[in-house]
Amino acid sequence: MNIYLIRHGRQNSPLCNVNVELAEEGKRQAELLGRRLEGYRIDALYSSDLIRAVETAGILNKYLDQDHLIREDIREISFGLLEGKSNEEIESEFADFRKEQLLLEKDIPYPGGECGGQVFERAMRTVEEILSSDKSNVAVVTHGGVIRALVSGLLGLDMSKKLLLGVSLENTSITHLVYNKDKNRFYLQRFNDYAHLEGEEGLLRAIL
Repeated sequence: MNIYLIRHGRQNSPLCNVNVELAEEGKRQAELLGRRLEGYRIDALYSSDLIRAVETAGILNKYLDQDHLIREDIREISFGLLEGKSNEEIESEFADFRKEQLLLEKDIPYPGGECGGQVFERAMRTVEEILSSDKSNVAVVTHGGVIRALVSGLLGLDMSKKLLLGVSLENTSITHLVYNKDKNRFYLQRFNDYAHLEGEEGLLRAIL
């Protein structure tokens, strides 16, 4: 089974985890990804219930034509007290937390929010649903925190090191996991693959 974890398109706000629509760039990213996925024989489409993920999946589905299954379990990690704040506010108001987080020694929760292990536990409910299906190629539109937590948990990596998985996950990037049923084991085939955005510099996070 192939599971394609897809980060949603660019959202229409720079603030932390606000539930808003896609920016125009995010819609363009999703269109490019949809064209790419046409050849992937996708036979199931999931997304989180947050607006940016639902809209991304909706655009993809113009190319995939599958039932769109929405699951709250794969919504973004709760950033707690950081939500709705700018990067500058977070670095100023939560400096001690950020310092401890960047040591990568513990899987610490965001103040008033979740840690990676908690995200993995809830997101696994959707993964288990997928594994119990008869599908072969499943697209899951979710969020950066969920992708890092799932990859870490499914591969048995130390959750405290999850932030080492990619400096920055690109919007609409593909993280491709292969599940071998006989061995009951996951393999990471690709991580943060955004080849469909090449040549579209305005769509990449690196220049923001």
